Formats: sequence, C-alpha cells, structure tokens
Amino acid sequence: MVADIKWLDEAEVFRVGKLPAHSDHLCFLDEAEAEEGNSSFAESLDGSWQFCYSRAPKLRPVDFYREDFDAESFGTIPVPAHIELEGYDHVHYMNKMYPWEGISFRRPADVLEDMPLGCGSFVETDYNPVGSYRKTFDLPERMRGKRIILRFDGVEQAMYVWLNGKFIGYSEDSYTPAEFDLTPYVRGKGNLLCVEVYKWSTAAFLEGQDYFRFFGIFRSVRLLAQPSVHVEDMELRPVLFEDGSTGTLRVGLRASGELQGALTQIRLKDPENHTLAEAVSTLSSKTEVFFEKLAGLRPWSHFTPVLYELQVIVTDVNGEVVEFAVSKLGFRRINIVGKKLLLNGKRLRICGVNRHEWSGRTGRCICEEDMKRDMQVLKRNHINAVRTSHYPNQVKWYSMCDENGIYVMAETNLESHGSWQKLGETEPSWNIPGCSRVWEKAVLDRAANNYELLKNHPSILFWSLGNEAYAGTALAAMDRYYKEKKDGRLTHYEGVTRNRAYETEISDLESRMYASPEAAAKYMEENPAKPFILCEYLYGIGNSGGGMKEYMELFDRFDTFAGGFIWSFMDKALIIKDNVTGREVIRCGGEFDDRPSDYSFSADGIMFADGTEKPAMQEVCYFYEKYEA
Repeated sequence: MVADIKWLDEAEVFRVGKLPAHSDHLCFLDEAEAEEGNSSFAESLDGSWQFCYSRAPKLRPVDFYREDFDAESFGTIPVPAHIELEGYDHVHYMNKMYPWEGISFRRPADVLEDMPLGCGSFVETDYNPVGSYRKTFDLPERMRGKRIILRFDGVEQAMYVWLNGKFIGYSEDSYTPAEFDLTPYVRGKGNLLCVEVYKWSTAAFLEGQDYFRFFGIFRSVRLLAQPSVHVEDMELRPVLFEDGSTGTLRVGLRASGELQGALTQIRLKDPENHTLAEAVSTLSSKTEVFFEKLAGLRPWSHFTPVLYELQVIVTDVNGEVVEFAVSKLGFRRINIVGKKLLLNGKRLRICGVNRHEWSGRTGRCICEEDMKRDMQVLKRNHINAVRTSHYPNQVKWYSMCDENGIYVMAETNLESHGSWQKLGETEPSWNIPGCSRVWEKAVLDRAANNYELLKNHPSILFWSLGNEAYAGTALAAMDRYYKEKKDGRLTHYEGVTRNRAYETEISDLESRMYASPEAAAKYMEENPAKPFILCEYLYGIGNSGGGMKEYMELFDRFDTFAGGFIWSFMDKALIIKDNVTGREVIRCGGEFDDRPSDYSFSADGIMFADGTEKPAMQEVCYFYEKYEA
C-alpha cells in the first residue's frame, strides 16, 4: 500500500487502511483492573512530538517518514493541540463561507460537469498548510506479543500515517476516532511513528462549521493492545416496557482472535452491583445473547439517570481470563404519540443548549476539567439537554451525560452551508452532499462512525444528520441508515425545511432555526405532521437572548412543542496576551487579521470564553427550572 497525495482531492477517498468503527466499551485485563479504572491494554502517546510546518503540500518534507530522514531542523509541538495556537499558520474564524472564498477558486468534485474527481484544488495550491509529526516510542513489555492498534481520537482534517517507514493508512472525518493496525510493522523498541496532517482536503466541503478553522492532532493518541481473544464491538439493545419496570436486553458481540474454544460470561449489574442476569456462551466472530423478563428496572431520565453495567468476561481455550470488557447502559423509551414527544411515557420538554467543545485558551482541544466545568454549569442552570453542535464530541462527554441525566442530540460531523447559501441567500445551484452518489458515500461513512462509536449511550435520544447542509438524496440515505438500526431513537435534521421535497424522508421532528414564537405557533396550530423543536434559538450574541418567556409559553399552549436548544453555550473566543499592554484579553473572529471573517459572530454564547456566566444565564435558569423534565 502506497500513500497518494491525490486523495486530498478525491471525494470518494476518505479512509484507507482504517479499521471499522466500533463501540466505545472499555477493555481491561481482569475485574480487579476494571475496578481501578486503568487499563494495561492502553499506552498514551500524548506529549512532545517533533514537528515541521509547511505552508503548502509542495513545500512539505516529502520523505520525513523515512527512518533515515534527517529531522534536525524540526521543532517540537505538544500533542494534543491546535497547530495555529502553537505559533504556526494563522487563526481564522468563519461562519457561513468557506475560508478560501474571495482568495482562491474551489468547487467540489462530482457536482458540476466541469469539476471532475481529482481536480487538484488542495494538492496544487500555494496555500494548504501541512503539519509533519514524528514520534519515537518503545512498546511496553506488557503489550508485546499482542495485536497493536494505533488510535487517534481526533485529527483535523486529513492525515496520512506511517510506522517505521511503512505506510499504514489515511483518514478523514476529524471528530471520530481513527484506528490502524500496527501489528505487522511494530517493534519492541525504537519505533518511529510519522503523521502528515493537512488543513484542507475534500473533507473541507463537509466540515464548514461555524467556528475557528484549526488543524492538527487535537485529541489524544494511544496505543491499544488486544489479547489473544478480543471483543471488538458491543451492541446493547435495552428495551423498557410500557409498565416502566420490566424489559429486555439484547447483547450483540463482535470478537476476533483465537476464538476456538473461547467462552464468554456476560453479566448485567444494577447500580448497587447486584447481578440481574447472566449467561455463558461460546464466543464466535458474532455472538448474541438475549435477556428477557428483566424485572425491577429503574428507568433512565434527567432526574433519575440510573445506569446499569454490562460485563463481558472472556476466557481462552485454556480457561484463562484474557479480557474483561464493560459498558454502561440505561433503560428508557423515547417515542412520538399523537405528535407529542414522550420519554418513558411522559411528555419530554427539551430545555437545551448547543455546545461546541471549547476552551478560551486551547480551542477545541479540551480536557476533562473543561467538561466537568461545563457539566456543572448545565446542572446549576437547569439545562437538561445538549446538541453536540456540529460534530461528535470526545467520548468522555457522552458518559458524563449518561451519569448526569443530560439528554443528547448526537450530531454527525457535517456542515456545508457554504455550498448552498451564497451571499446570505438560499442558492443551491451546487451543494454538498446534495444528490451525489460520491458524496453520499462520504457522509454515510460519517454517520456510521457516529453511530457505531456512541450507540450504547442512554443519554442519546436523537441522531442528528448534521447541520445546514441543505437536503437531497444523500441526506435521505443518512436518515435511512439511522432508522434501519431500529434502536428506538429518533432522527433529526433542520435543513430539510429548506427543501421540502424530502420532508417525508428526512427527520422525525419539524426542526427550525430562529423561528419566532408566532411562526412556531402557526406550525403547531395547522395540523402539524411532526413534533416541533427549535434546534437553535435565542442567539446569544451581544445583549440578545431576551424574549425567552414567549418561547417557554409554547410549552403551555401546545403538546406538540418539544422545546429547543439555545445558540449557544459558550463564546467561541480566545484568551490571549495583548502584544501592547501585556494583559490578557478575549478576542473574537476578525481580531486576528483573519479575512474573510464573520467577526463577533464567534461570541454568541450565554457564557464568556473564560467560563464566566453572562447575565442572560439568569433568564435561562429561571425558565428552564420551571419547565425542565
């Protein structure tokens, strides 16, 4: 397998040598290790890496991955981090347009007759920054002799990977993990890992989110060892019956390794660590166990976030325990009855916010402490739901939402409003993914990455197809993908309201952005086809955010009103040291000489970038306390 730089320009190439997405269950050596919470199967590669920045592909050190390459001129960079916040390239904020508009002409391949595949937009340009990373490591003794997997939790936006001079793979989709099998090439000592990260590829047309446009390895990197028998994936299907206390659980396992003679013991534990059900089964590549007539169940909800634990103990042909895998789950039921949104048989009222992963100091490269701070703010202000605008978050966040009873609208990594919204008008003469079969494959891969990673989290009530990507056959295919999983969740997508030809095929909800209370009421008064939700409302820029009372009163007037998500949770702004005064200041888009820019639109939260709550939060807290459910 040989790396090809032309993949940057080819929309149909988005994964090469990349392992299939799977659940985020945890794997340990044994039960004692699981109780401690530290897996001997994992080794972090975070820290200082050798680094070289290049302004364009043709200026990059092409052979930097070779073991005999002289990297004396390379500097260092921390991993994880955004390259721009480490002194390279420049900080750039954009909302609607693509960042090259007015500077370079680019159009997506396979949507216009004169734009065939592989047209050279991102390879032959004079500006498409490249980060060349190098890291040496020794394989810990405890991991030797096992299958070794390399895992990137997040790399923006396209990357090539080599180990010891051998090409390993290529990946796009910045916000879901990318895993590669290193086993054929890894050594006990003296390994050289090289990663080439490009700021832009065809993926840029799909990742046009309203945020600062960064690139680099911005989430953690790890080595994962797999024992002789390994649970690759868990698919848990808990069902809560209408009586609210009985149900079933279907457990699907995908396993690999030396399966001959392998067994698995599966245990379902309640919050007090009592065993509710257990089974022993032979382990094959695909194994299914069904627990029926589960009694005494406690439903999961915002006020009662009751979590159960599934334990999978794997033994090899000799009867030795080789892996102890665990995953949390919850029993809850979401459905629509008479255009009314219900959770566990009761009306569900979404009192939510749109949340970017954000720190004023480190951008989207956030840590667990940042997440804990955000969770405390949510709970203190009676915010019961989060839309992960507009990409999958770090997996730790979903576990925190499970534990704290926060409802999640899990958004796929897709936003392309720069392709159909021109000069503020809806003008879809070309749009992505539209009705292109090539781009449909790319967005379906992103939907699968989102689903497979997060499918077992009870906090996720809705799968969202993405944000502001118009509508067409590709979005309809994404909706079908999620529905075909039949996991009991609902689908969401606001953009279909801009192309009503697909409204019966896309989204279980009538979702609007910034509709007035009068417009929302009008829809619900006229025999609505679906429950109504505001995926964005009360835009938090400047002193706005008022008028919440009129929106909240819709809960009292209409059973079909499901609530909404405030835009947004925290200002997307950066805390930097002013080069004149030496004092720390908060700066928005446009204040970094970034052009084109949408300027202060980056400061649109109900919190400042330093975590301070704005006065508008008082109104949010007052009304959300009244209606949270």
